[in-house]
Amino acid sequence: MSNPVKDFTKKEWSLWLGSLLIVVVSNLFSGDVDLPTLVAALVGVTSLIFAAKGNVWAQILMVVFSILYGIISWRFRYWGEMMTYLGMTLPMAVWSTITWLKNPSETNGSEVAIQQLNRCHVFGLFVSGIIVTVIFCYFLWVLKTPNLLFSTISITTSFVAAALTMLRSSYYAVGYAANDLVLIVLWSLAAMENPAYIPVIVNFVIFFFNDMYGFISWRRREAVQG
Repeated sequence: MSNPVKDFTKKEWSLWLGSLLIVVVSNLFSGDVDLPTLVAALVGVTSLIFAAKGNVWAQILMVVFSILYGIISWRFRYWGEMMTYLGMTLPMAVWSTITWLKNPSETNGSEVAIQQLNRCHVFGLFVSGIIVTVIFCYFLWVLKTPNLLFSTISITTSFVAAALTMLRSSYYAVGYAANDLVLIVLWSLAAMENPAYIPVIVNFVIFFFNDMYGFISWRRREAVQG
């Protein structure tokens, strides 16, 4: 539970502050600032940069982000997003917090130890991913969720990303990056009906670049820890 910013490099400071600035500006220029959306984006960006450092504070902030994003999704009737983040991502973030605290890196105690995936992990992810997708898709269909296809894909990518985070795999960031792309499409469709959601699109574009940096950062640390 160390200070997550004490080891930031100049590049990471630039990425974090630049991302926060773009998020604030995009929300202000929308003409109608939505406080939950703005706060969720700021928390989300901060969580991602902490995650790139392998710091457990990332998972604590993800719990906060899940609650805020669930509220935003509920207002547009994106039941899949609401159920995914409140019913899946949030509890898995709590679980990840516990596993990250229990597995600090031997080279740097403020970072989580990165784990190599084995065949059992991959098989478990594949089977559980199918089960979760089918169950959630049924509820989305019953609730007549808008843009059902992309909402369903979002569930799959969110689950895989959250599970890989819990497993302490470098590929967690690839899962979240894939989810970011799906959400960019999903909220673009929402923005066609209500332009107020354009800042949400910008937020997930920023998330995508932060997740890709997270993957690069974890792969570098994985080589050091290995």
